[in-house]
Amino acid sequence: MTTELTGRSSTGSARRGLASATAASKVPEVTLIFWITKILTTGMGETTSDFLNQKWDPKIMVSLSGLVLAGVIWAQFRAPRYSAWMYWSAVVMVSVFGTMCADVLHVAFGVPYAVSTAFFAVALAAIFVLWYRIEGTLSIHSITTPRRELFYWLTVVTTFALGTAVGDLTATTLKLGYFSSGVMFAVLFAVPAVAYKFGLNGIVAFWFAYVVTRPFGASFADWMGVSAKRGGLAWGTGPVSLVLLAIIVALVAVLAVTKMDVARQD
Repeated sequence: MTTELTGRSSTGSARRGLASATAASKVPEVTLIFWITKILTTGMGETTSDFLNQKWDPKIMVSLSGLVLAGVIWAQFRAPRYSAWMYWSAVVMVSVFGTMCADVLHVAFGVPYAVSTAFFAVALAAIFVLWYRIEGTLSIHSITTPRRELFYWLTVVTTFALGTAVGDLTATTLKLGYFSSGVMFAVLFAVPAVAYKFGLNGIVAFWFAYVVTRPFGASFADWMGVSAKRGGLAWGTGPVSLVLLAIIVALVAVLAVTKMDVARQD
């Protein structure tokens, strides 16, 4: 899933591409550990959001998580190049905040999951269209300028919110349950990997898989955390969050030490 889509062939786009090629990448290379860590962050964000919203006022929690996210994203933008600790800290906070945004729409404002799913799907499509019209590419290998990084993180936040709404839609509204939803999304996650082998554009394959990781990881995390009455294992959202966080920290430590996900500069 690493094929580049260069988009326009204008002189301006060519100059931007040449300039960005010499800049340091702000996102990691896509590896197996990338996908494992990403899926774990989606699950951790789901159970952490549920835990915090159950303990305190959801509107206050979403505001506080938004402030923390803003601080982490600000630090990420200030960093001159990709850092595993900085990047994955931002992803974790995006996971928590994106989950809360979708949950608050439903719990606090009574917006049906079908409506929030449609809303976030349209929002994501609009971001992709605007990103491509301005930059001429949606490739994650081109995240070397502040503007492209801004589009990237807007996309990431929206995919988390969309994935949360979709996962809750299938598990509760459509009554598939958390485990069945997780299995379904696991299958969907494998689809772009297979399709890529048969010629699917790499960028399309990447973003399709990226969106699906959210309901994939969140469904299984919910299944582990929620009560048996709701079809779960009743391990508790707090303990599940802590275990997932510990695994995430271990994986990020491996990445930080080995630097296996640092983009090579040719």
